[in-house]
Amino acid sequence: MLPNSAGQGKVAVITGGGRGIGLAMAHTFARSGYAVVITGRDAKRLQDAAAELSNPQSKVTAIACDVRDPASVQKLFAEASKLYSTIDVLINNAGVAHALAPVEKLPVETWKEVIDTNLTGTFLVTRAALPLMRAGGAIVNNLSVAATQPFPGMAAYNASKYGAMGFTQALREDLRKRGIRVVALLPGATDTEIWGQFWPDAPREKMVSAETVAEAVLHAVSVPANTAIEEIRIGPAAGVL
Repeated sequence: MLPNSAGQGKVAVITGGGRGIGLAMAHTFARSGYAVVITGRDAKRLQDAAAELSNPQSKVTAIACDVRDPASVQKLFAEASKLYSTIDVLINNAGVAHALAPVEKLPVETWKEVIDTNLTGTFLVTRAALPLMRAGGAIVNNLSVAATQPFPGMAAYNASKYGAMGFTQALREDLRKRGIRVVALLPGATDTEIWGQFWPDAPREKMVSAETVAEAVLHAVSVPANTAIEEIRIGPAAGVL
C-alpha cells in the first residue's frame, strides 16, 4: 500500500464516483491525499458520498454530470477548473450494463444508452479534461474484461467496451508525446451493484472487492513514468463464477 501522502497536492476526477468501483477509488485516492472530484447523475447520492469521503487530508467535491450530454460534461470541467488549475488523474469509470438479451430482442433504446454512456461518455469526458492535464498526468479507463471477452446476451455492453478499448489504445498513442499515461483497467468479476442489472444471484463471494481494484489503480498511476503500467487485469473472469 502506498503512503497516505502519495497524492498530496494532486487532483483526481472520477466519473461514476458515487457507487461501486468509482466510490472505492474515491475513498482510496482521498486517503492518499488527493483532492477528489466525483461525478454522477444522482446528485443526492454524490453529496452523501462526498460527506462520507471528506477527511482532514483531502478535499472531496461532488459535481453532478451526465457523461452522455456534451453540455453537462463541459459544465463539469468549467466548475472543476474554478477549483483546480490542473487535473492529475482522470478516471473514466461511469458505466451501465443491461439485461441479458439476444441481439434480435435487444431494444434500440438500450443499445443507445449503453453506447452513449460507456463509449461516447468516455470520449466526451476525456476531450473536456485534456486541456487541464499536463505531462505526468494519467487517464484510467474502466473497461472490464468485456473489452476483450464476448458474453452471450451482452451485445451492447460488449460493443461499448470493445469500442472503449480501441479508443483507449488510440488515445495512448495521441498522448504519448505529451507525457500523459493512459491505463486500461480490465477488472474481472467485481462485487458491485451492476450485477443486479443482469445477474442478481451472481456468487459475489467469489468476486474481487472494489477496494482491491481501487488500490491497484492508485498503484498504477503512482509508479514512475519509466515503469508506466498500460493495463490492469485483476479479479476472476465471469465465466469461472
